[in-house]
Amino acid sequence: MKRERAAELIWDAWLTGKRLEGLPDDVRPRGTAEGMAVQAALAELGGSVSGWKIGATTVYARQYLGVPGPLPGPMFERYHHVEGSPVPADTMTMGVAEPEFAFRLKADPGRSPSPAAVLDAVDTMFLAIELPDSRYTDHRHAGGPQLLADAACAGRFVEGGPVPGWRDLDLPRSPVVLHADGEEFARGSGRLVLGDPRLALHWLAMELPRHGLALRPGDVVTTGTATPPCPIHAGGHVVADFGALGSVEVRFPSLE
Repeated sequence: MKRERAAELIWDAWLTGKRLEGLPDDVRPRGTAEGMAVQAALAELGGSVSGWKIGATTVYARQYLGVPGPLPGPMFERYHHVEGSPVPADTMTMGVAEPEFAFRLKADPGRSPSPAAVLDAVDTMFLAIELPDSRYTDHRHAGGPQLLADAACAGRFVEGGPVPGWRDLDLPRSPVVLHADGEEFARGSGRLVLGDPRLALHWLAMELPRHGLALRPGDVVTTGTATPPCPIHAGGHVVADFGALGSVEVRFPSLE
């Protein structure tokens, strides 16, 4: 079938490091439903899914990619890292890092849940760094359906520490400073993530059932970058400072 062939091409690019100019016309998804169908076939090839990412949650990212709204994508367990473990930088062609607010669920919030029901389904909020990637040579002009097929630019993911009392915090006003190799690179806040990372989580809980999917107990959801992304490289070091909430960092081993 078309979606299986498209998924095979993307997964081969994921494993080999080869990049696609785009999916061939005869298997290229033409709309959201077809893009999500390829994504589902890709998830069958990728193995255990640890949860979901939300791409394009900032206005800038949506303008950059030319998409009208956020994009959901599965994250694979094999690319899930815990803070303190080295992460290879040379396997990712996009080569950027993003500071993010992330959640781990303890329950399925159900179909069409209220914002309160979604928050009730959360076990923990924690700090994270996402390392997005794409299997296309030009992801900026790939278009929404092809980006969905490519797991919404999912790549590697670094899990940091939990944030106690997150339910009562003013996350939109929580400052975030991204440092690369000891130098400040960018500033932002939780407001950049659809106004509030908790609203982004609710958006995903509402969006997935439209495609026959659902959040599950144990799922991790990372909600989108809170600053412009910084470049990464082998031998580099990235720190995402969330102020009073804590920080999370990742080191990339040198190739030597």
